[in-house]
Amino acid sequence: MIARIEGKLVKLDSGSALVQVGDIAYEVMLGGYCISALSEKIDSDIILCTMEYYEGTPGGGNLIPRIVGFLNDSERDFFTRFVGVKGIGIKKGLKALNMPIATIAAAIENGDDKMLTVLPAIGKRMAQQIIAELQGKLQDFAVGAGMEAKKQAVYKPFQAEALEILIAWGEKRNEALELIEMACSKHPDVKTAEELVPIIYRLKQGAEI
Repeated sequence: MIARIEGKLVKLDSGSALVQVGDIAYEVMLGGYCISALSEKIDSDIILCTMEYYEGTPGGGNLIPRIVGFLNDSERDFFTRFVGVKGIGIKKGLKALNMPIATIAAAIENGDDKMLTVLPAIGKRMAQQIIAELQGKLQDFAVGAGMEAKKQAVYKPFQAEALEILIAWGEKRNEALELIEMACSKHPDVKTAEELVPIIYRLKQGAEI
C-alpha cells in the first residue's frame, strides 16, 4: 500500500492532483478542501498522506487502482471513519469533503445536520445517519485545527453555502472567509447565501453599501 507520496505538484484539477516523483507521475484523488489548500503550490514540492482502493466491480475484470491523498495522517484517519458510514463510500465521501476536516468533524460532534447538508452529496437523511454513527467518536478531529477551521465550524449553513459559492467562482478560501465575516458584520440581518454573495462582491469592489 502506498501510504505517502512526496514530490512536485505539477497539475491540480477539480478532483485530483498530478504529483511527479522521479520519472513517475501519480494521479492522486483529493477532496475539495485539499485542492483549495494546494492551489498556490503548483510546481512546488508537497507531501501527501495516501490510501489506496480499487474502483470497479469485483469479479468484473476491470478494477482500477486509485490513490486518495490527504494533508496529514489525521485527515486520512478521519476519512476512513467517514466513509465507513453506511451509504457513503469513498467516491461520495471525497465529493463531500469541500470543507476542512475539523469543520465537518465539529458539525458531527455538535449534531448539526443542517451544516452537514451543505456538503455535496449529503442530504438530510444521510446527515442524520452520519451523526448517528459517528457522534461522540470524532473529538480529536474537531479540536485544535487552527483558526480557519474554528471560524468555519461556527458558521451558519447559509454562510457555509456562500463560502463554497465563492470558492467555486475562483476566490481563495482565506479571502472568502474574511469577506463573509466583513459582510455579515455590516449586514447582520442577511439570512441567505443569495443575499450574502452580492453584498460580498460589492464590498470587494469597494462600493459604498
